[in-house]
Amino acid sequence: MTATASNLASPAWAWPRAAPSQRRTRCRRCASSVAVETDLAFHPDVSRAAESLQAEFRAVDRALALNSSRVAAAFRRARVAPHHFGGSTGYGHDDGGGREAMDSVFAEIVGAEAAIVRPQFFSGTHAIACALFALLRPGHELLAVAGPPYDTLEEVIGIRGSANVGSLKDFGVAYREIPLAEDGGLDWDALACAVRPETGCAFIQRSCGYTWRKSLSVADIRRAINLIKMQNPGCMVMVDNCYGEFVETSEPAMVGADLIAGSLIKNPGGTIAPCGGYVAGKQHLVEAAAARLSAPGLGVEFGSTPGHVMRALFQGLFLAPQMVGEAVKGGLLIAEVMSAKGYRVQPLPRVPRHDIVQAVQLGNRERLIAFCEVVQQTCPVGSFIKPTAGETPGYASEVIFADGTFIDGSTSELSCDGPLRDPYAVFCQGGTHWTQWALVLSELLNVI
Repeated sequence: MTATASNLASPAWAWPRAAPSQRRTRCRRCASSVAVETDLAFHPDVSRAAESLQAEFRAVDRALALNSSRVAAAFRRARVAPHHFGGSTGYGHDDGGGREAMDSVFAEIVGAEAAIVRPQFFSGTHAIACALFALLRPGHELLAVAGPPYDTLEEVIGIRGSANVGSLKDFGVAYREIPLAEDGGLDWDALACAVRPETGCAFIQRSCGYTWRKSLSVADIRRAINLIKMQNPGCMVMVDNCYGEFVETSEPAMVGADLIAGSLIKNPGGTIAPCGGYVAGKQHLVEAAAARLSAPGLGVEFGSTPGHVMRALFQGLFLAPQMVGEAVKGGLLIAEVMSAKGYRVQPLPRVPRHDIVQAVQLGNRERLIAFCEVVQQTCPVGSFIKPTAGETPGYASEVIFADGTFIDGSTSELSCDGPLRDPYAVFCQGGTHWTQWALVLSELLNVI
């Protein structure tokens, strides 16, 4: 259920009824203390915060409506029908047109010439790696525009990990990055003179990753692309679009990005897609990325897909705007409540959102672990599991995850995680309805 403008405008919301809890009161006849039941679902501080965010929630619903309209129109134009949901085996030649329809729908939604949407992408990192290898050749330079990339890309680039494993560095691609400005945004002055003749690709990470910085708006990305192309029109621009899809009413491919890539178990999977990722953008570049996923000469024509997966990809994409809207509302509520309790948050309360990630600075290892434990305890899956910090493939530091999700690693469902390093920030995302985070916060206020 999505909060609508009508119920948001009511004087007092009808909170979902929770299991009765008890409070103490005085009996009028004998003045003794007795227990009475209440049906308040949330902690009073969380309820007050939610009521104060009515205007912000309505703004999210307006963006949700525009994005839903764009998605529905793309489905209609592609004439999506039940036969597109059938699976294929072996080489996957005979898939009933499902792959072609999905690629067409996705490309139109994000404003790209072409797209490849496949369950064979292991993760967003895998999709991004295929895109980078499609764009870069020996002697080229990769320029990271928004400071250091997300941890899992460090070994792809070759700035961490072993040599001779097939990183960009192993293939003779140099790397350079532009540090962020003091306010956590892009350093526009540095970017205005940063692109060199050998810069084959400028890489823009839209979301904050594990860095305490601002996530980038589509307007920021447009400005960055214009600056890059003014210096070297031949420099390709690649955007890591993870966590950003459907948060705004436009996407980076609509403002000049040559390629964008992301994961289907994040925003565009709508909590339904069980696996997969995408690359979208200029057609010849998408075909080059497809050759990295499969092999040169095979391109987009190969790859079997079980029937239930193809249907889930279509259904998840259709639901994605709604699920992203709920995740954004959850982030707004987290920022409002945790900021009021004295914690530093990023983004700040009530500011426009550019991805679904809400970071909270907890200050020490114990609070970070406690936060993740509460989130896990309120999840529908594995609520009895105690999150434990540890080494995770692709990450430079110990990381702790709380992800009691139906799909392993699905950050479009309610989840949080964070590296065990200063400033001990937790990064929250997802939620099929904002009230999931209201319930988490209600429990959390009793713990930290």
